[in-house]
Amino acid sequence: MDIRRPGKLRALARRWEQRTGVGPSRLIVGLGNPGAEYAGHRHNLGFRCLDLLADKSRLRFSGKRAHSLVARGQFAGQDVALAKPQTYMNESGIAVKQLMAGWGVPARSLLVVYDDVDLPPGKIRLRAGGGPGTHNGMRSIVDEIGSTAFPRLRLGIGSPPPGSDLADYVLADPSPDEALAMQEGLALAVDAIALFVRRGPEAAMNAYNRGPVSDDRQLRSDDGQSASSSRGPTTNGQQTAAGDRLAPAADQAVPER
Repeated sequence: MDIRRPGKLRALARRWEQRTGVGPSRLIVGLGNPGAEYAGHRHNLGFRCLDLLADKSRLRFSGKRAHSLVARGQFAGQDVALAKPQTYMNESGIAVKQLMAGWGVPARSLLVVYDDVDLPPGKIRLRAGGGPGTHNGMRSIVDEIGSTAFPRLRLGIGSPPPGSDLADYVLADPSPDEALAMQEGLALAVDAIALFVRRGPEAAMNAYNRGPVSDDRQLRSDDGQSASSSRGPTTNGQQTAAGDRLAPAADQAVPER
């Protein structure tokens, strides 16, 4: 049998996993909302980062596991799994918990990639741990796995104009200038992820956490407070913090757990 063919290699890898139960050495999760109508939104930058990473590493999201689209294979010399939860943002933790449990992945081997309004477009920040801030996807993960001791990579999308609704801002496409900056940030993020996989979070942080973040936004974000901390408008009868990221409107069906 010619095992040099990629399709046969993937099939062999799946059979080996089924027999041994061996999970990946790194689990990289990008956050976003599923569906073509949300694909270009600022809130889906985590998905887009993983798509770029998969493209550069020649991996394909050809599998489904734990409410997620999954790609598995070699990247930066390690066995890596990429996952895009399909639960909608606010329930991302359900998928992440099941992925970690099913593969036996410890929190230190998890990397969550997501958008952040407290960083300008194109800026990235990698942290080894800390609170979830005001991002509902991260809150869900922390609540479900019961830990904040996992690495995360934040991708800047900028903050909304004064007086704007944060939910409307993150659930909208960026401007052309913002999109260009974000694309440059995604390329940088993929390089940072490669170093994280190869040498760990400290090396990646030292190499890619360059440049100051204006005023005290970095501190407030790390402490779990958004730079946009005023109370926001009522959405479908529920008041939300302006820093909260909302899943699509409440009348959008959410897949069953």
